[in-house]
Amino acid sequence: MFTSFFARGVVLAALLAPLTGLAQSATPLPPTAAPTTPAAPAAAPPSSSPAPSAATQAAVDQRIRTLQSQLGVTEAQMPLWDAFAQAMRDNAAATDALFTQRASAVATMNATDNMHSYAQIARAYADNTERLATAFDSLYASLSDTQKQAADTLFRQQATAAAQPRGRPSR
Repeated sequence: MFTSFFARGVVLAALLAPLTGLAQSATPLPPTAAPTTPAAPAAAPPSSSPAPSAATQAAVDQRIRTLQSQLGVTEAQMPLWDAFAQAMRDNAAATDALFTQRASAVATMNATDNMHSYAQIARAYADNTERLATAFDSLYASLSDTQKQAADTLFRQQATAAAQPRGRPSR
């Protein structure tokens, strides 16, 4: 169950919405987790997050390079791209920290703690997605019509792929 949640989380985190999906790697990242304190606040601002694992960082950096190439980001657009890429890195670091924390505590959590931990991760995904969307707004506005068409197509494809059922047994 945790593996399934984690795999979905990775896709959703950078890819919770079509934007989120394209922004982060579809490659499963190493397990990391959520706090055990039910009343803990949602994820702290990304800048206060610890550095993600090397594997997570490598996956995010690869996704950033791929997306930058697919969108054909120009030199003039680089300041806006850099802000978007940093939001992706910050989100990955925050998510990685939550999953690490959850993984270290899940074996001793009671059902209530587990549900609150899950809720905290869901809140963090929502907050991270909002930050990512905000960073993307400015970048998207700076894109040429051709770049916007490419972005629209990529995001639609990601959203369509994310909406497809995965490995569910038929009844």
